[in-house]
Amino acid sequence: MAALSSPYATETVSRKGLPANQLAASGARKFVRALLTERAAAPPATAGPGAPAISSELIYTAVLLTSELVTNAVMYAGTDIDVTCRLEHGPPPDPETGSGPATVGVVLEVSDRHPARGVRGGVDARTGEPGYGLQLVSALSEAWGVTYRRSVKTVWFRLEATEGEPVGPSQLPAAEDRAEPAARPGRSVAVRPAAAHAAEWADRGGPSFLAETSELLAGQLDQDMVTALAAQLLVPRLADWCAIWLSTEGGGRQLSRVWHVDERRIPPLRADLERDPPREMFRTGGTPWPWPEHAGASPAGGSALAFPLTARDTDQGVLLLGRAGQLRMTDTVVRMVEDVARRVAQAVHTARQYTRQTTISLALQRRQLPASLASIKGVDTAIVYEPHGEGQTVGGDFYDVFPMGVRRWCFLLGDVQGKDPEAMSVTGLARHLVRLLAREGHGVESVLGRLNLAMAEETAEALEMSGEQASARFLSLLYGELEVDPGVPGARCTVASAGHPPPLHMFVDGTVEPASEPQMLLGIDEGTEYQASSFDLRPGETLLCVTDGVTERRCGNWQLDDNDGLIEVLRDGLGLGAKALAEHVRRAAHDFGTGPVEDDLSVLVLQALLPTVEPRA
Repeated sequence: MAALSSPYATETVSRKGLPANQLAASGARKFVRALLTERAAAPPATAGPGAPAISSELIYTAVLLTSELVTNAVMYAGTDIDVTCRLEHGPPPDPETGSGPATVGVVLEVSDRHPARGVRGGVDARTGEPGYGLQLVSALSEAWGVTYRRSVKTVWFRLEATEGEPVGPSQLPAAEDRAEPAARPGRSVAVRPAAAHAAEWADRGGPSFLAETSELLAGQLDQDMVTALAAQLLVPRLADWCAIWLSTEGGGRQLSRVWHVDERRIPPLRADLERDPPREMFRTGGTPWPWPEHAGASPAGGSALAFPLTARDTDQGVLLLGRAGQLRMTDTVVRMVEDVARRVAQAVHTARQYTRQTTISLALQRRQLPASLASIKGVDTAIVYEPHGEGQTVGGDFYDVFPMGVRRWCFLLGDVQGKDPEAMSVTGLARHLVRLLAREGHGVESVLGRLNLAMAEETAEALEMSGEQASARFLSLLYGELEVDPGVPGARCTVASAGHPPPLHMFVDGTVEPASEPQMLLGIDEGTEYQASSFDLRPGETLLCVTDGVTERRCGNWQLDDNDGLIEVLRDGLGLGAKALAEHVRRAAHDFGTGPVEDDLSVLVLQALLPTVEPRA
């Protein structure tokens, strides 16, 4: 630490590169607390003989506000964070006039590197008041502000201790129960009563604090993330520690989150709480709770209060707040905590509903596709499948490879019009219907013909029942059979394409040609007849099947398959195995455009294996 040349004796220390995660606020608090505690115990020589003390109240306020700003930076900026602490020691009083009381200023700066976003909760242009993100800073600091320099945004605040004058307000409800702030011998430092300020802060900052709570919790669809955010919102703003139990389906309670201003106390505090979970449903907020052994306490002891988490008349859990000393909350503060608890309960309820629906959806989706591809003797198979819908495992594309006896295997790759749940239901219907028709002995042409008739009839029935509101469901399908002759390398392939991108046949010399002719989509005309093509898939040759998510991948006005683009991609993969070639095509589709893929993407590769040469005896 070096003293800087200025009208004040200034000392500056920085903590650089705090990672943007849940430990950032913890690291910042430790840094500020350790530095100010050290300077309070052993002031530097530059402070001068008349400088006031750095009180424990000032240290606590500095730690609280730093934690507030770092938490906001983590949530809203998401970049590495720098924390800088600057101590400014004012000159002692003039010995002749006695004017100018000695001061010590603590300036904290929290910087992030997200220039594209403004300050969260900055000054409201209509009222001139700070927004909810800076309400606490505005209420407790002597001065604060925001600066921008190049790609760095900095929010700063200043706390000041003046000889014989108040150090500054505190919003702690039980500040009068803690030990008095330490003062250096011969110097008196007055501290404003903090309990009275609690209600003032709740009245002024409570609504905006509730708005911030609602915004942070509204988009969370994981109950553990909800409890993690809630705990860090409440600690250290309203309590020294927080615990949240969530109700379970069996009627019990599970301890979801424990948070403490001193992170070292979290594991033993969790162990204490888990031994004695709440066994009854709380009806009112602010119910006293026994003080856990490892929660930590001042000489005056500690107290805890429990608040119910209730949403739509359903018990979601219990919120517990604890603080060293007597936790006496005013009616205003209690009402604010109850409002927070209701918001937490509603967020937990929403997250649980989403999880339940997602679990059901995923279970249904898994039934739409085969668990694995059948192994074909002498032919290597590979599939790459990427559904477009967020959170979905199945989309409008579908595939299957299944055996039909000892020497024959069937394969298919299809695409249903649309990407909604109704389209997903058609994928399962089509796949299982193809299997049923194949097992009844229908060949490639017959399978497509009967599936086309079924799709056309279903569309007609939907239109008849729902009128113009029903939309027709068309289906593109590539379906084929592989027949393997024991002792003969390769396979005999029969394939047909109904409105689907034609499969590509690549020979061992790199020549590529379509393996079938384009034909009508399924479900449009029930009288359509389909024709299949047959050819030999010799050792080393490859059959590539894709959906239009690959061929129609866009880059500006161009599509990937314009000017035989897919043929070039396949030719570039000459010599690759089936799995490597499928991944090569997938990567080429992604790399072709600069934006995200806007459709389901499926790649099926069938590659006849080269015969193995047995070593001579």
